[in-house]
Amino acid sequence: MTLQQLRYADAVAACGSVSKAAQRVFVTQPALTESIRALEEELRIAIFSRSNRGITVTREGEEFLASARQILDDAARISEKYTGVSVRKPQFSVSCQHYAFAVEAFMEVVRENGAASYDFTLRETVTSEIIDDVARHRSEIGILYLSRRNERALSKILKNNELVFEELYCAKPHVFLCASHPLARKKGPLKQQELDGYPYLTYEQGVENALYFAEEVMPAIDRKKNIRVRDRGTMTKLMKGLDGFTISSGANSKMYSSDIIAKPLALDETIRVGLVRRSGIPLSREGAAFCDAVRRRCNGAGLSPGCG
Repeated sequence: MTLQQLRYADAVAACGSVSKAAQRVFVTQPALTESIRALEEELRIAIFSRSNRGITVTREGEEFLASARQILDDAARISEKYTGVSVRKPQFSVSCQHYAFAVEAFMEVVRENGAASYDFTLRETVTSEIIDDVARHRSEIGILYLSRRNERALSKILKNNELVFEELYCAKPHVFLCASHPLARKKGPLKQQELDGYPYLTYEQGVENALYFAEEVMPAIDRKKNIRVRDRGTMTKLMKGLDGFTISSGANSKMYSSDIIAKPLALDETIRVGLVRRSGIPLSREGAAFCDAVRRRCNGAGLSPGCG
């Protein structure tokens, strides 16, 4: 087994095609195919599954590639340190719901990476795409929440995709609204009926509109006035301009401007926010660093797993 063979296997997995991978690593397709075949024979595993539809990574291949990429990253760092030449860009991708701590953790990983070049991706996207991204290796880590309304359905989907959920913290739902909102100065938790008459702002879930994919614990069907948005900037503007509100955990307060406040909601529900990753697959250096950074931020904010 050589570093070249590891690079070839990594290229095939990234491209999903032997011909495209051969072009990327500047080698002929027969030579690349023979190198991968020899590697699989030496390790006595099938790294890739071949069919008329193309080439896919096997379960054994996923485990192998996770370790191989760490070796390639280490080799690249050594080469860059002593030659000053970057031979490999570290790659890392996260898909998450709209959580400020995830953005902060991602920035920490970028700042501390130290490589002269890298290729990182942070996707703030819808629930179904988070699961699909991690399951299909587009992202190494996902962040989403479970609640009484969605846990059965999402847990089944995660299991079917061989994904695991690690709870980061558990919180009660809060109402987010502008500091000038008529309900902002009200004492105690807000009741659902008090919110009637105000626009309920939720994140659009694309073609997947099932209740268990919603990013809020109180579905839009419970409200009379609903506005769906795609990004947090628009949501903030609508909170200010229309006296709109949204529902999330109190930990989300940093994602909005300083004049957006969070008030407890009188709703018998809990929000369990957690990390999603592929079962049994080692994390990359960047993946492990990101998870550690996320946990530190949650712990530092007094957030912990389990709801008492």
